[in-house]
Amino acid sequence: MKALFRITRLLLQGERRAFLRGFALAVTVILMGVALLGLSGWFITAAAAAGLAGVGAVFNVFGPSAMVRFLALGRTAARYGERLATHDATLRALSRLRVRLLQGLLTSPYRALERLRANAFLNRVTADIDALDGVALRLLLPGLAGMAVIALAALALWVLVHPAVALVVGLGYAILPSLVFLVGQRLARRSSRRAEAAMQATRSRMIDLVTAREDLTVFGQLQAARAHVAEAIARHAKAQDRLDGLERRMGLGLDLTGAGITALALGMGASLAQAGTITPAEAAIGIFVALALGETVAPVRRALTEIGRMIPAARRVAPALAAPPADRRRATPDTPILRLEQVTYRRGDGAALFAPLDLLLGPGETLALTGPSGCGKSTLLLMAAGQLPPDKGRVTFGGHPVTDLPDETPHQHIAMVPQRHALIAGTVAENLRLAAPDAKEDALWQALQAVHLDRTLADRAGLETRLGFRGAGLSGGEARRLVLARALLRRPALLLLDEPTEGLDSATAHAVLTGLRRALPRTAILMAAHRPEETDQSDRLVPLTATT
Repeated sequence: MKALFRITRLLLQGERRAFLRGFALAVTVILMGVALLGLSGWFITAAAAAGLAGVGAVFNVFGPSAMVRFLALGRTAARYGERLATHDATLRALSRLRVRLLQGLLTSPYRALERLRANAFLNRVTADIDALDGVALRLLLPGLAGMAVIALAALALWVLVHPAVALVVGLGYAILPSLVFLVGQRLARRSSRRAEAAMQATRSRMIDLVTAREDLTVFGQLQAARAHVAEAIARHAKAQDRLDGLERRMGLGLDLTGAGITALALGMGASLAQAGTITPAEAAIGIFVALALGETVAPVRRALTEIGRMIPAARRVAPALAAPPADRRRATPDTPILRLEQVTYRRGDGAALFAPLDLLLGPGETLALTGPSGCGKSTLLLMAAGQLPPDKGRVTFGGHPVTDLPDETPHQHIAMVPQRHALIAGTVAENLRLAAPDAKEDALWQALQAVHLDRTLADRAGLETRLGFRGAGLSGGEARRLVLARALLRRPALLLLDEPTEGLDSATAHAVLTGLRRALPRTAILMAAHRPEETDQSDRLVPLTATT
C-alpha cells in the first residue's frame, strides 16, 4: 500500500486545486442527494399528517416544493461540474506521471534497458497507467467524499431528529461498508492479478502474432499462435467472470447493509415517535436519509475489484519514478576528446572482460578496437558513451567524467551507432530527422550521399520512401547506412561505431567509411572493428583480449 500512497501523492501534487474543487463538488452532489430524499420524506409525511389533522389548508407546500426543485437541479449541475473537474485533473496528472515514468526509465542502467522487450514494456506501462487512473476517480475522492457526507448527515440527524438515530445511521455507514470493502478487496486481489496478467499475455501474444506472421506462416505455426492468443483470452474471461461474481456478492452485501441500517432507523424512529420524543415527520427524515446514504458506498463495488490491479501497478511504477540528479556540472568538450585511464569492466560472474586499458583519442582521429567476440568491445563503447560506468578506472570526455555530465552534453556531442539499428515506421526523412529535427532537405541528401545511399533512395521515392516496422523495406546493409547517415547529421564531437560496415560488401564498406570521415573531418571516431575494411580506415588499433 505504500507504493499506492506514493502514487496518490504524486497524482495530487500538480492538481491539488482541481482535485479540491472536485472533492467539494462531490460532497455537494451527495449532500444534495441526501437532503433531497430526506426533505422529500419529511414533506410527504408532514403533509399527510397535516391533512389527517385537518390543518392541510394552512400547510405551506411552496417552500418545501421550491427546495426540492433547487436540490434536484443543483445536484445535476454539481455532478456535471464534478465530472469535468476530476476527470480533467486526472488526465493531466496521468500525463505527467507517464512523462515521469519514461524519464525514470531513461536513467536506468543500459543493461536493464537492453533486456526490455518493446511490446511487453509498452503493454505494461499502458496497463499500469490505466489501472492507476482509478486511484483518484474511483477510490480516493469517492471514499473521502462519502465519509465526509456520512459525518455531516449524522450531525444533521443528531440536531434535527435524535442522537440515537444519528449514531445508528452514522456508525452503520462508516463501519459496515468499510468492512465489506476490506474483505472484498482481499478476496478480489488474486482474481484481479490473474485478469491483468491474462490481458497482458493477450496483448503481447497478439503483437507477436502480427509481427511474426510471415515466419509463422512459413513454418506452419500460424494456427498454433492463434490458439495461444485464444487461450490467453479465455484465461482473462475466466478471471473476469470471477471478479464479476465477487462484485455482485459484495454489492449484495452493501445492499443488505443499507437495508439493515434503514430498517434500524425505521424501527428506532417509530419507537421514538410513539413515545412522543420526535414527530412522525422527523422520524421520516432519519429513514430517508439512511436510504439516501446508500449512494455514498456505491463506488465501493467497483473500487474493490480494481484495487487488486492498482496495488501491483503502483508497486511497478513507483520505483521507476526516481528523478535523475539535477546538480550535475555543465561541461564543454575540450581536447583531448576521450580519455580512458586503467578502465576495466567485470561480467556478472566477477571476471574481468579485458585487462586495464589506457586510451587517448583526439579530434580527427579514428581508433579501432579489435579482438574476438565477447572480449568487451561493445561494452567499451557503452562506457565511452556514459551508458555503463567502469568497475575500475576513469572515463572522461572533455576533461570531465562522462557519467557525471549533464544529460544534454552527451546528446549534443556524442553519437553512437550500436550493432542493432533502430528505425521507426515512417518516411526516410522522418527517420533522419530523429537526430536533427530542423535539418533541411539538402542536409538530409548530403548525409545520404556520404554513406552512398542517395542513389538507392532516389530510384524509389527519395526522402518520402516509406519504411515499415523496424525499417522494413530496406535491406540490412541499407538500413545500416541509413542509421550511419542519421548519426552523421548530429555532427558529433565523438562518434562511436559498433561494427559499422556489417552487411556491406567490401567496396561499399570502404566508400562508406571514407564518406563518414570526409563529412566529419574533426570528429573523433572510436569503432569496434571486425573487418579489414574497418581496420584499414583506422589511424590506430587497440587489441582487446577476452579474459578466462
